[in-house]
Amino acid sequence: MSASDTSGKMPVLFIGHGSPMNIIANNAYTRSLESLARELPRPEAIMVISAHWLTEGTFVGCMGSPETIHDFYGFPRDLYEIEYPAPGSPDLAKLVREAVPDGLVRCSDGWGLDHASWSVLLHMYPEADIPVFEMSLDYTFNDRHPLPVEYHYDLGRQLGPLRRNGILVIGSGNMVHNLGLVDFNTDAEPFEWAVEADGKMKACLVSGDNAGLIDFEGMGKAAELAVPTLDHYLPMIYAIAMQESGESVSFVYEGFQNGSVSMRCFRVG
Repeated sequence: MSASDTSGKMPVLFIGHGSPMNIIANNAYTRSLESLARELPRPEAIMVISAHWLTEGTFVGCMGSPETIHDFYGFPRDLYEIEYPAPGSPDLAKLVREAVPDGLVRCSDGWGLDHASWSVLLHMYPEADIPVFEMSLDYTFNDRHPLPVEYHYDLGRQLGPLRRNGILVIGSGNMVHNLGLVDFNTDAEPFEWAVEADGKMKACLVSGDNAGLIDFEGMGKAAELAVPTLDHYLPMIYAIAMQESGESVSFVYEGFQNGSVSMRCFRVG
């Protein structure tokens, strides 16, 4: 496909977004996002499944002009002055509701584009000229337990037809993400447990072992440290759920920041 061709099926992406400092960084990670955008067919719209929009139930942003949300604290003033004025796409957002039965996905006008979206898209599509909307993560707790990972995987599988409507789906989170153990040096050597967990997850992606990624707790102590909460892990689950038979996974970027955060990014299709 050429960069302007929206026929056929769009790829699916998982992007590790990491620290908000990547918004203004020029590093191997941000340059990989710039290169990736040049390789992709141009989408009609982008739907970002965000690690930072946690709701009871699943929602999509159906507003025409989503605001830029600066959902981070204690960073340089410059970051709070950056806007990403991409339009929304209410009509295509409503296709998400239609793809999932029983009203499991609803429209919302109460959110916008948090930094899981715009910090990535700023490097990929700096002109902000492609419509963007987000989908939230259903973070409902029952008896102090979140919904099982299988629930999100099954929901993700139902979103597959969106790829044939010119929608680029991006899961934005981090496969290994432990801020409780973070090293404030961006270039710190990754912890051994972080490397171990990331390696096991990569092996599952390469072999197509989606069951292993769903049951990540079976990977042992390293995975327990890597995924202390599900919020940043689940966007990856949605990405692999949309993988179709015969599609491979290719890695856009591999590396770590702050010792305890994997910046691994991959493409499906």
